[in-house]
Amino acid sequence: MNAQTVTALIADDEPLLRAVLRRRLSEAWPSLQIVAEARNGREAIEQVEALRPDICFLDVQMPGISGVEAARQIGRRAHLVFVTAYEQYALQAFEHGVLDYIVKPITASRLADTVQRLQERMEKALPMVHSEALLQQLAAQLARAGAATLPSVEPLRWVRAMVGGTLKMIPVQAISHLRADAKYTLVAWQDDDGQPAEALIRLPLKELLAQLDPAQFAQVHRAVVVNLGAVKGVTRGDNETAEITLKHRPERLPVSRSYLHLFKEM
Repeated sequence: MNAQTVTALIADDEPLLRAVLRRRLSEAWPSLQIVAEARNGREAIEQVEALRPDICFLDVQMPGISGVEAARQIGRRAHLVFVTAYEQYALQAFEHGVLDYIVKPITASRLADTVQRLQERMEKALPMVHSEALLQQLAAQLARAGAATLPSVEPLRWVRAMVGGTLKMIPVQAISHLRADAKYTLVAWQDDDGQPAEALIRLPLKELLAQLDPAQFAQVHRAVVVNLGAVKGVTRGDNETAEITLKHRPERLPVSRSYLHLFKEM
């Protein structure tokens, strides 16, 4: 790698959004080298320590360690760019000019402005800026934003699904697990006779999870949500992952490193 090469890390828990940002960056800044992608704040911190990228594009809201908390730990080791869906709450912190941000959905024009500012900062050898006060302010603003968007309704009790041309009303408590399947979600449940059943519904896993009781359902992988009452056992792997066995189904569900803390009592 020559001295002129600028490197970057992308951190986002959504693979499709990472792919979009990578593609947009390749168009706006062809010489930029993406050296790593991270699925959460903890992975971002580890990758920064290992690879020392010049720039970090951090999704603000990620499972476990958030992008804001990751930024606080990364400090001045990289130029920081936040990716956020909450422009109205984040704008005040960024107006000081010491941090930059991109609003979802990512547009070519907004990214071009960000790239230009980054290039100017790096050409002038301006210092990497870390403002603890502004990061604390941003964390508080985004926490309020997240709370404001939570629906004030009771958790979902039934899931509608078409099975063989028949509309089924699936009781949520009968669902054993959910899997992301492109733009759909696979719902696995026990039918009235106690037999395993499955159906695809036209609702992304992330949207469905937001409507479920968090005391009953837990995300254990970026593509898997499990009914905790359906869990028979959890077996740790050799690489900081685990597998879930279910009480009444043969599937073994993956648990990624980001969600192992849910089973820390093992």
